[in-house]
Amino acid sequence: MKVRYLLINIARIILAVTFIFSGFVKAVDPIGTQYKLQDYAEALGLLPYVPDWFSLSASVALSAMEFSFGVFLLFAVLRGIVTRAILAFMVVMTLVTVWIWMADPVSDCGCFGDAIRLSNGETLLKNIILLGLACVVAKWPMNMPRFVNLSNQWIVFHYTFLFILATSVWSLYDIPVFDFRPYHIGANIPEGMEMPEGVEGPEFETTFILEKDGVRKEFTLEEYPDSTWTFIDSKSKQISEGYVPPIHDFTITDMQTGDDLTETINEGYTFLLVSPHLEQADDTNFGNIDMIYEYAVENHYKFYCLTASGDSAITRWKDMTGAEYPFYNTDETTLKTIIRSNPGLLLLKDGTVIGKWGHNLLPADEMIRQPLEKSEFGHLPEDGLAKRIALILLWFVLPLALLTIADRLWMWSRWISQKEFKESNRIYNFIKNKTKNEKENRSR
Repeated sequence: MKVRYLLINIARIILAVTFIFSGFVKAVDPIGTQYKLQDYAEALGLLPYVPDWFSLSASVALSAMEFSFGVFLLFAVLRGIVTRAILAFMVVMTLVTVWIWMADPVSDCGCFGDAIRLSNGETLLKNIILLGLACVVAKWPMNMPRFVNLSNQWIVFHYTFLFILATSVWSLYDIPVFDFRPYHIGANIPEGMEMPEGVEGPEFETTFILEKDGVRKEFTLEEYPDSTWTFIDSKSKQISEGYVPPIHDFTITDMQTGDDLTETINEGYTFLLVSPHLEQADDTNFGNIDMIYEYAVENHYKFYCLTASGDSAITRWKDMTGAEYPFYNTDETTLKTIIRSNPGLLLLKDGTVIGKWGHNLLPADEMIRQPLEKSEFGHLPEDGLAKRIALILLWFVLPLALLTIADRLWMWSRWISQKEFKESNRIYNFIKNKTKNEKENRSR
């Protein structure tokens, strides 16, 4: 019996930690999760029928459900319902991963966002194990002790939902709280593109779609024509296998001449305004963007706008915002990977990312007060990761820990009170019975 009890609670902890981690890394990057759901929809031929608002809503809902299931299981909230729901969820996910393993529609399932990447075979094995653990906890849910009394479980229930939804909303308003992609703050882009000695890498071919006199043609970089052709789009494809460095598809290309300007970011300060599609970019804060561009010009810093959009979209953006900064071409998928904001801004120093901002929180007023060399913006932040971890501990872990401690102390005090009451009642009954017996003996 003790062995079964131990195994059930080991299964409970493994499942809870996995669901909490999986849900959290999705919740801090809801747009990344949306991209993965769109990959699945495209593989099924449903992408034209799935609007962006629906895939984004599904992304937020999926991450909230996984994270909440994990916390509820850990605290044994609604044990019977939650364990059965987790079992049903794992049955569905296991069937999905069987399809992924057999059909190979996507190279990565996206189970853990960009934090951990698994092959399709590894994903299937992981889900089979989790399915087995889900069967165990669903069969014996009452063998999982509660961390919080039944009367206080509503606090855990509502606070968990509030926290994880607020995390996703904030990550949508700004940028992900935690960045697991190769363009995170502190990453050096040139170093991330380097190949180890003696290792051969895959070969990629980039083709450019251009138009002239109503005729569209595809050109490689070597065949790039003169400026009489109008840039429409570009695409990259892998043509041979090999070692793939963390950053393998980052290029900055002049749309008019085809010149590669990638190496210009390796020295000094460079601002990169990133917009995968200018047609869909938010132009609400273009004034702050222009302010930073003027600041860059005054201080002789490089400022590029990287986009996968064509000339017509660039012209429209210039007309709407009055933009005077130069526009260059970069692969759409790369731009979506660099930053989860459209547009978003990066600041590089000698090729190292030292700042990232979504368009809603551009620090224009603070930045332009002094040159970057003398400003905190011109250097890597010292406590970025530690501060974000501390915030999670402060806003979620600490409140639930204090609730658990208070609940256990309350239950312990109740147990002491009940024990003292029973003890005093036992003494009272003993004295009462003894007095009664003495009276009976005297009456005889």
